[in-house]
This record gives sequence, structure tokens and C-alpha cells, in this order.
Amino acid sequence: MRAEAGWAGPVGTAAELAKALSKWPMLVFEATEDATSISDGERLAFVPGRGFHRSTVSVNGDVVVGEERLHGLLARARTSDEFRYGLTELLGTAWDAELEPYRRGGDGAPVSLLHQVG
Repeated sequence: MRAEAGWAGPVGTAAELAKALSKWPMLVFEATEDATSISDGERLAFVPGRGFHRSTVSVNGDVVVGEERLHGLLARARTSDEFRYGLTELLGTAWDAELEPYRRGGDGAPVSLLHQVG
């Protein structure tokens, strides 16, 4: 099942909403807060088994990775593969891959997700 809801609230509402939704650990969701004149936007994604990913987002929806996070990655990564993996983590690539089928469902397209329980 898929649901989508628009909302309006003060800065920080997306984080509060995501915190409340995370109490249901079977949900897959994202909460997006648009940038304002006084704050950056953010996207909070949750996937069971993967946990949360929190991204700063620009006005056009691009993920923005801060300088300090990139410096940290450069200091930690010992190989190009470690750097590539770290960059995909900073961008939330794995979360986006798991959320994309649900996003496509918002365009009026039917989405059927089959899961094996065993």
C-alpha cells in the first residue's frame, strides 16, 4: 500500500513526523521539508533493516553534502572503492533505490510490490 500527504508546519516538522512514523518499524517512508528563507530543506528516509537517512536538500530537491562531511569521507577512505561507497552513503543512494518504486506510484502508475515472507 502507498499513501502520500502534503503538509505545512514550522521548521522541524519533518523530523517530528519521521520520529513518530518510525515507531512503526514495518513502514517504508520519507518525509521532505522544503527549504525556507531561514533554513535548508531536508529529506528523512526510513527503510526497515536499513534505518534512517537524513539529507539536506536544495530548493530544486538535489541532495546537498556539506563540506565537513566530504572532508570526513576523504580522511576515512583508504581506497577509491571506499570513497565511492562512502559517497553513495552520503547521498542516500541505497535508500533512494528502495523508495523509488513507491515514488513512481505517485505519478498515477500502478505499483505492485511482492515480498516473500518465510
